[in-house]
Amino acid sequence: MNSVFDEIYNKYHHDVFQFLFYMVSHKETAEDLMQEVYIRVLKSYHRFEGKSTEKTWLFSIARNVAIDHFRKNKNLKSRIMEKFDWSKHQIIAEDILPEELMLQSEEIRTIYKALNYCTFDQRLVIIMRYLQEYSISEAAEALGWTESKVKTTQHRALKVLRKQMEKISREEDNKDETIKLDR
Repeated sequence: MNSVFDEIYNKYHHDVFQFLFYMVSHKETAEDLMQEVYIRVLKSYHRFEGKSTEKTWLFSIARNVAIDHFRKNKNLKSRIMEKFDWSKHQIIAEDILPEELMLQSEEIRTIYKALNYCTFDQRLVIIMRYLQEYSISEAAEALGWTESKVKTTQHRALKVLRKQMEKISREEDNKDETIKLDR
C-alpha cells in the first residue's frame, strides 16, 4: 500500500493542492485539507474498485473534503465568496518577459475576481474543467453528476464569468480614465 500511496501522492499532490487552493483561497487551509484528503485515501484505498481512474476517485475525495470544510464553517456564503488572497498566490514563470508576466497576472486576477460571482457548483466545474483539465465525463464522474449537469453548470458558469469579466474590465477602464483626468 505504501508504494501505491506514494505513487498517487507523487503523481497528483500538486493538482490536489491547486484544486483545494482554488476552492478555499487560503494556502494553509488548502494544505490542511490536502492532508485530510490523503488520510481518507489511506483509510479507503482498499475499497477502491477501479471503476474510475485513480485521479477521478482522488478528486471526488478532494471535492468531498472541500464540501465538508465549508459545512463546518458557520459562515459558508462569505467563505465561498471571499476574495482571492493575492499575497499568497505565486506565479511561476520561466522565460516570460516582465511585460507578459504583468499582463498574465492582470488576466488571472480578473478571472479570480469573476470566479467569486459563481456558485459553489459553478466554481467546482470551472476548476475541474479548465484548471485541472478534466473532460466532461471525468468531471461528471468525480462530482457524481450526469454529463448533462456538468455541461449545463459549465455553460452557466461561463456566462457568469464572461459577464463579470466584462464588468470588471469596464470598471478598470473607468478607473484608468479617472486617473488620467486627475493628472
